[in-house]
Formats: sequence, structure tokens, C-alpha cells
Amino acid sequence: MTTDFKPAADDEWPVALYSAAQMRELDARLIAAGTPGFELMQRAAHAAWRALRRRWPDADSVTLLVGGGNNAGDGYLLAVLAQRAGWNVQVLTLIAPPALTGDAALAYAEAQAAQVPIRPWQAGAPLSGVLVDGLLGTGAKGPVREPLGQLIKQMNASGLPVLALDLPSGLCADTGCELGVAVRAELTVSFIGLKLGLFTGVGPDLVGSLVFDDLQADSQLLAEQATAAQRLAADNLPWLPPRRRSAHKGQFGHLLVVGGDRGLGGAALLAAQSALRCGAGLVSLATRSEHVAAALARLPEVMVQGLASANQLLGLAASADVLVVGPGLGQQAWGRSLLSAAASRVTPQVWDADGLNLLAMGGVPLPADAVLTPHPGEAARLLGLSIAEVQADRPGAALALAARYQAVVVLKGAGSLIASADGRLALCDRGHPAMAGAGFGDVLAGVIGALRAQGLPAFEAACLAVWLHGRAGELCGAAGRGLAASDLLASIGALLEECSPCLG
Repeated sequence: MTTDFKPAADDEWPVALYSAAQMRELDARLIAAGTPGFELMQRAAHAAWRALRRRWPDADSVTLLVGGGNNAGDGYLLAVLAQRAGWNVQVLTLIAPPALTGDAALAYAEAQAAQVPIRPWQAGAPLSGVLVDGLLGTGAKGPVREPLGQLIKQMNASGLPVLALDLPSGLCADTGCELGVAVRAELTVSFIGLKLGLFTGVGPDLVGSLVFDDLQADSQLLAEQATAAQRLAADNLPWLPPRRRSAHKGQFGHLLVVGGDRGLGGAALLAAQSALRCGAGLVSLATRSEHVAAALARLPEVMVQGLASANQLLGLAASADVLVVGPGLGQQAWGRSLLSAAASRVTPQVWDADGLNLLAMGGVPLPADAVLTPHPGEAARLLGLSIAEVQADRPGAALALAARYQAVVVLKGAGSLIASADGRLALCDRGHPAMAGAGFGDVLAGVIGALRAQGLPAFEAACLAVWLHGRAGELCGAAGRGLAASDLLASIGALLEECSPCLG
């Protein structure tokens, strides 16, 4: 099966995401079950050759850059296919062929027999045609060493199209971070199983378009293999049950948004509005008194209460089933007092924005059964790390936060991650760069809160909300820059109806 990137409406990619160690184990199991490693290598070369010709139908020249592992073997066999098709072919090696072992050595011997031009790479060696990256495999860890780093920089500066085999060299398969320097591919062909690092961190920037081929791997072995994460797709999302025709608002939860200090009232309004659009039965907003008139004018369906003290919040919170705390809350005395009052409630809660910043400062207990929605900066403060350290291992950071706070964590960003304290990890690869603006996190917090109010558990609510939010961003972001967070609301509601029809 081969599937091209990116069929958003009809997503045929597998949902399992693997670590490098899991892929090594899976390869070994496939070979032990009767599929020779060299046959898998041949299948990979054919898959890459098909993808290359589809992407660049007018090309007739290829330069293959190879190292010393199985990726090199894929590259040598791809060179044989191009040679037989009459292309201009050259293979530049970073590792001397006599050092090759196993299936990679067999592939080199086949390339030699086909009289493929093979020579060592030297700094400044001319590159031509489509470049094929067969330098590093999925197991690469630690900073890229020289002279490999120099070669990668030459490839990136060449202006030539690049196809990466399995994943771009220099991209960590486990974390999606760049190992000092990495190939920036125009097309990546990934084999057997999808790697977690392709979809998060800088992975999406380096991968370019993605083609996946399972190389006819045994589906039972794939199903039995442990995974690092599950990728969210339309057919594996949590769902809300249909509503009975006798349904009434009291059956779908009362959600209370707490936030909106002076100058920050819009954030709380966005959270309340998104909660309405996603079907919460009742929505209340506790905010600064100055914002009450504007909130009622914009959202007449919301019950708005101006607060001067935390004592007023306690009464409101007593009747709420779910709290969304933090949008526009601020970090002054007013916001701190409201957060403390919210923290005293034994109620499912979603903490966002300044709720997270105040949590990181300490002194406020996080209630049980909470969802935290940090961006990398907030995650760094919560973990006592730098943003660079968080981004260097986004999956690890998400899981560490979930374990530390015994909560469900949504680590936002490219390839948003949803982690639970019991070790579950999901990834959402939906989204659009036009979403890089203010207010989108407030909308997401409201969606999570609304789904919780309607009965979804924390992890399931976070997964569905993140997918709805990202997919709506793709649809609305198609027009490009200038996307406003409120533009997503109608699309989120329509997508939720597709996933979980109100009448079933």
C-alpha cells in the first residue's frame, strides 16, 4: 500500500507511530517471519523509484548520497533501477563500500554489477539532478558529525530537489528534533511504519511531502508491534453519543470560563463562544465587571458575571460541571485569587494560558482530572527547562508533564501531542501555519471544556478537541494569512457534527 501526503478528508495513513527501537524490532520480526531483509530493501527501492518518477516526471538524472546502513542499501538498489531506465546516475559514498555488511553489501554488489558509477564524496563534488538522501537511518542519535554535516549543508544549499529515504538524515525519528543539521527534503518516502519524529517538532518542515509504503509487511505483525503513539485520524477519534429527541440543556453540562482581566477580555470570550459552538448545555463566564456589557452584546447565550473577588467565584463554580480557567486571566492579584478559588473545586478543569503560568510559579494545587494545554514556552516553565529543551524532545516533555501533574497534557505546536499520566500518547498532524496567531489556544480550551461537559473523559476530550481544532484550521487556513481564531468556530461545529452526529 502506498499513500501520498496529505489526504485530509480521506486519511488512509496508518495511525500507529513508532520509535526507532520499535522499528528495529519490527524489521527483525518481519525477517524472522520469513521476509528476507534484502527483499524488503528491494521493495523499498521500488517504492522510492515510483515516488520519484511521480513527483518529477520530467527528470532524467539522479545523484544518490549514501552512508553505511540499510538506507545506503536502499539507495544502491534505487540507483540500479534508475540506471536500467536510462537515467544519468551517480552514487556518492560517505562510507567506503568495503565497510558495508549484510544486505547493504549485497545491494552495493548489485549496483557494481549494473555498472552504476560509484565514487567517494569529496567536499565540493558536483551534485546534479534529483538528490536522494540515503545517508542516515532511523537509529541516528546525537549531533551529526563531520564530514556528514558538510555534505548535508551542501545538499540544502544546492537548490536541487531532494528525496529522503525513510526520513531526512539528521532528523531524530523519536523526537522530531534536528540533530544539529538535517536534510531539508522536498519528498520523503517512509517504509513499513510511520515514525513519530516525522510529524512533530521540525519534522514537518524537513520531510516536505510524505509518501508511505508498508512494503507489503505482514499486517498481523504490524498490529502486534508496540507503538510510541497513535496518530489521530477521522476514523479513530473519540465520539459523542447521539442525543435523544427529548434531550434538554441540563443533560450536556454547565461549563464555566474563568478569565478576562483588564485588557484581556477577548480571550475568555473566545473560550466561551467555542464551548457554545461545541454543544455545552450551559455556558457561564466569570470575568471583570468591565467586560460584562461587551460579553452580553457578543454572546447573549452566555451567562456573564462580573467578579471583584474570589469569594464570588466560589458560588458560581458550585453549580458548574467543568471549569475552563486561564484565558486572559492575567498574573495579578485578581487572577491569582480566582485561580486559587478554582483549584479548591473538585471539578473537571481545563487550565490554559495564565492558569499555567501561575501553576508554574507554585503555591497552587492542580485539581485532579485536569487537562493542561501548554505551548512550548509554558511547558518549559512548568518543567523548569528551556524552550529549546522542550522542543528537542516534545514527546518526552508531554509525557513528563502528564506524569508530574497527574493530568492530561496537550503540548501545542506542530504535531500537537496529547499525553496522559498512564503513558498514553496521541499525535495530531492536522493544522495550518495561518493558525500562528492570537486566540487559537483560547478556542481550543473552550472546545475541550465543552466535550468534557458532555461526558467525554479527559484524554478522549483532548484528542477529539485537538483534531477538530487542527482540521478546522486547515479548512479555514486555505485562504492563507489573516486567519482569526473566531473564524474556526463554524468549521469546528460542522466537523463535530460529522464525527458525532447529533441525531445519529
